[in-house]
Amino acid sequence: MIRLDNISKQHGHQILFIDASMGIQKGEKVGLVGPNGAGKTTLFRMSAGEEQPDDGQVTVDAGMTIGYFSQDVGEMSGKSAVAAVMDGVGPVSELAAEMARLEAAMADPALAGDGAGDMDAIVERYGDVQGRFDELDGYALDARAREVLAGLSFSQERMDGDVGLLSGGWKMRVALARILLMRPDGMLLDEPSNHLDLESLIWLEDFLKKYDGALLMTSHDREFMNRIIGKVVEIDGGSLTTYSGNFDFYEQQRALFERQRQAQFERQQAMLAKELKFIERFKARASHAAQVQSRVKKLDKIEKVEPPRRRQAVQFEFRAPPRSGDDVASFRNVHKGYGSQPIYEGLDLRVRRKERWCVLGANGAGKSTLLKLVAGATEPDQGTVTLGSSVRMGYFAQHSMDLLDGDDTVFESLDGSFPQAGQGALRSLAGCFGFSGDDVEKPCRVLSGGEKARLVMAKMLFDPPNFLVLDEPTNHLDMATKEMLVAALADFEGTMLFVSHDRHFLAALSNRVLELTPDGIHQYGGGYTEYVARTGQEAPGLHPGSP
Repeated sequence: MIRLDNISKQHGHQILFIDASMGIQKGEKVGLVGPNGAGKTTLFRMSAGEEQPDDGQVTVDAGMTIGYFSQDVGEMSGKSAVAAVMDGVGPVSELAAEMARLEAAMADPALAGDGAGDMDAIVERYGDVQGRFDELDGYALDARAREVLAGLSFSQERMDGDVGLLSGGWKMRVALARILLMRPDGMLLDEPSNHLDLESLIWLEDFLKKYDGALLMTSHDREFMNRIIGKVVEIDGGSLTTYSGNFDFYEQQRALFERQRQAQFERQQAMLAKELKFIERFKARASHAAQVQSRVKKLDKIEKVEPPRRRQAVQFEFRAPPRSGDDVASFRNVHKGYGSQPIYEGLDLRVRRKERWCVLGANGAGKSTLLKLVAGATEPDQGTVTLGSSVRMGYFAQHSMDLLDGDDTVFESLDGSFPQAGQGALRSLAGCFGFSGDDVEKPCRVLSGGEKARLVMAKMLFDPPNFLVLDEPTNHLDMATKEMLVAALADFEGTMLFVSHDRHFLAALSNRVLELTPDGIHQYGGGYTEYVARTGQEAPGLHPGSP
């Protein structure tokens, strides 16, 4: 359905692709992987026809419809979220908007003009528009649009509100819903899992599993990728390599390929060294001239085996945090609400040393509020939240990234926080969190969301607290940084209270679960994996197989 044949592409001095080829057939679900800057978004844009290769050919089957979701959602305002989603399907949303205007005119004679003739014209026009809307199955489309938005955690109020008033993350969901409602023959999804909560993520996973078209997607969420894709295309050094299987299988195959390539390289290097030693030893002897010449020619003809390209995987190791008391945090009869909306009514919770609590709950359940209460960022309306003796807290929230000084470089920001650390230690720290070489000289104002999150995390973990309070710490992080963070936090000797929509992160790090539901607050011993096994659900109120 979509083929890229021998494509080459260069942006400025950066070569992205050299004679690279790949293909996607109907029904295939393909994951696109590669380091940041390798060219994933460029490949999406070429597949969608928004960019052309410098050389080679991109072929899309005649008549094939393609839906392309990118992180650049463009301007949205002046219409409801439902109307914005229906926009992707053609004239139906325009007819719906005109029907709404005509209904308002019919309901308010002041809008109808000067007389009955105007009202008759409005009624007649309304009949025509409604008939066309009905022909295009508009009523069913409106219901389907609402179903998709509900799956992405929109309330009815948010669906009908002005899309222009939504945050960037919610606008992303609207743009994604537009593609899903289209049901095109092929979907190109560039990081669709960004900005989604756990419930929305699971709903989207189920939707994409049932989708029968061609799917090419990239995601920093390992579990999400694993459950959907059956094939991986890797961008590496300008080439495209296709692997069968999910992401875990791809990693195993790639590691096996690298070991084989390394062994092949080492065998050839040993053979070359032996031949060169012979040549060097006998090149001055006339009696061996023929043999020496023969071996020189042989070496000239040998195709050199290149060693595998090493992916930089820098590991971060915690310093041991100071020991806290056994009681780290206590909530006693905590009441908290916003306006007339109660969030907590009599919450009791005790967090003990070395416990790792993950907090689960749907949007609005109070996950971030709980973390704000323990961090002192908000106060309870009633009751007490207290920290134990010798507790030293590190609090990561999404607004933490806004506190960086935009004029500081990455290195200056680290140096300002740790003036005694020394340049070598800080450069090593920066490297662990993905800032290598000249990256440390970037001003903070030009950093992406992911880079800002990595910098804030580096500053928090270099001189570690003994109580980590983390609100969606993996948002914006690429897969390699997530893996490094999981590995580092697995060895962390302190206490954790965190919210995350990343199931790999939840399963790897939690040993307690706090579940916030409309029916009450439930505490579970054992981590997220045990919670799923015990409850039969991956998120509160969302059972396996539910759309």
